Amino acid sequence: MSAPAAGARTVVVTGAARGIGAAIATRMAADGARVVVSDRDGDELHELAARIGAHPVVADIASDGGVQQLVDAALETLGRIDVFFANAGIALGTGLSGTDDGHWATILDINVLAHVRAARALESVWEKQGGGRFVVTASAAGLLTILDDPSYAVTKHAAVAFAEWLSVTYRHRGVVVQAICPQGVQTRMLEASGELEELLSHDQALPPERVADAVATALATEDFYILPHPEVAGYAALRSAEPDRWLAGMNKLQRKLEDARATRDGG
Repeated sequence: MSAPAAGARTVVVTGAARGIGAAIATRMAADGARVVVSDRDGDELHELAARIGAHPVVADIASDGGVQQLVDAALETLGRIDVFFANAGIALGTGLSGTDDGHWATILDINVLAHVRAARALESVWEKQGGGRFVVTASAAGLLTILDDPSYAVTKHAAVAFAEWLSVTYRHRGVVVQAICPQGVQTRMLEASGELEELLSHDQALPPERVADAVATALATEDFYILPHPEVAGYAALRSAEPDRWLAGMNKLQRKLEDARATRDGG
């Protein structure tokens, strides 16, 4: 049995208070879905829920208890969970020496283990329903890399890898798994990236609503990758086919970033 792909759905979106999560929740509600939105930020979450007619659940996905609380509340409200958007994520924006073990533990917890917790909590739901859809917000960084932020690059690669594993393991049980992998998106995270913002916006930083449009289109398919920036497919193909050329090109961008900072600092 395949997961529902079109028409009215029951949807859960994590990290929904702002950015991509808010845009996805808004689009899903506009398309007729019944939506549960979740975040740690209760004020913005409740504002969004009131605006789009969604049910808010303030929960901390950095714990098994928080994820189970969300899944239980969603099932109580919706009756079933057709689509679960594992969207919550963070970036620390720090280089190698500025990222200690505590930073790594924090970003691994949100960008990777939160997806693991959600899938674990949903496993019995999928079995009961005969399927479902699990959509991970990763990043083009999960297919390529990102400059200046090793923990983000590594955890987004891990998020894609976990989504791949889920697809391999559960697709014959009716579970569709997809990974959203945009480049620059006009969010607070991008605005906080400094000189990196210009490089990330090379192929145009999209408003979150454009990402939500791509997601809505992809829900009518079972395609694994959702690429709001289609050119990412070409970059990923080059990375796979000619890794040394690709690495040299990325190093060139790294040097441009360092030069821009030196100019800014008068060096």
